[in-house]
Amino acid sequence: MDFTPTAWLLWLVAALLLGALEVQLTTFMVLWFAVGALAASIGAALGLGLHGQLFLFITISGALFAASRTLFKNVFMRDATHLKTGTEAMIGQEAVVVESLGESHGGTVRINGELWTARWLSGPVPEGERVTVEQIEGLKLWVRRPTASMPVPVGDSKKEESGWNS
Repeated sequence: MDFTPTAWLLWLVAALLLGALEVQLTTFMVLWFAVGALAASIGAALGLGLHGQLFLFITISGALFAASRTLFKNVFMRDATHLKTGTEAMIGQEAVVVESLGESHGGTVRINGELWTARWLSGPVPEGERVTVEQIEGLKLWVRRPTASMPVPVGDSKKEESGWNS
């Protein structure tokens, strides 16, 4: 074995620089190239030629880079749930009717503090009633009365809570 500071030392320096770059970036992208450079350094120290070193670097780096998404997704994200955002998150939520949903036209509902144009699926709905969002079509919500519906007080809702009145 020839341990003169040539190829193996250059690969080792490359591995250390790539490792230091990974510490700065924290993306788990450069790490795999650092591992490949370390493997090429070991190969060079064992007497592997330049083509063998490059093959080792490319193969190990490429395999780890390709497998990392699957590895992280299957190992670290297996218990993660899909986070619904935007309009996808509104389906199934309750909204309050601000402008009654009439026979011939829709009305307006408030959901998540925003006003949306709405159409009914289960018959006209008076103002102040709670509805459930069933689907979204463009900028219109299609809503339905829940099975047990309670009207929401409109206006000033500050009332004294005095407990049970007899």
